[in-house]
Amino acid sequence: MDTQVLPYMKSKQRRYEALVHAFHADIYRYAYWLIKDKAVAEDIVQETFLRAWRSLDSLKDNQAAKAWLITILRRENARRFERKQFDTVDIEDVSVFDETMSAEQEVQQRELRRLLASLSEEYREPLILQLVFGLSGEEIAAQLNLNKNTVMTRLFRARNQLRESLEKDDALRGRHNG
Repeated sequence: MDTQVLPYMKSKQRRYEALVHAFHADIYRYAYWLIKDKAVAEDIVQETFLRAWRSLDSLKDNQAAKAWLITILRRENARRFERKQFDTVDIEDVSVFDETMSAEQEVQQRELRRLLASLSEEYREPLILQLVFGLSGEEIAAQLNLNKNTVMTRLFRARNQLRESLEKDDALRGRHNG
């Protein structure tokens, strides 16, 4: 074997393992929010990291690794619809169980998921990128190939729609309880 190939492969392997270790949980969390199906999200994440391995040399700036992985994941998710239409699962049927959650917290979390799911994708996706990943408006704009002002408008509208839905739900609850 060429004496330069082995050190290169070891270096690539270390870099890849660091990437997986640093971002796997976030990428899975985003995939799950996007796809709403645990098994499909796991498959998409696995394919995302496989493609990341193959293209690792194209990642020049390690600071951009998370955004790069999100882009790969979004493309993988789009490919899934090109190849085959998977069965969808209603977000109400999906439960992420956390033993430390109180019943009230569980109800609130389920309600938030329902409200997020009710948003159109154009509003939901930027909001999730901001809430789950803590991305800035500029970073979201780069991820979604949008103008930053468009992203900020969508975030504003998404929050307003959520607020209106919560107020409407509160008003309905008040009517039923009073």
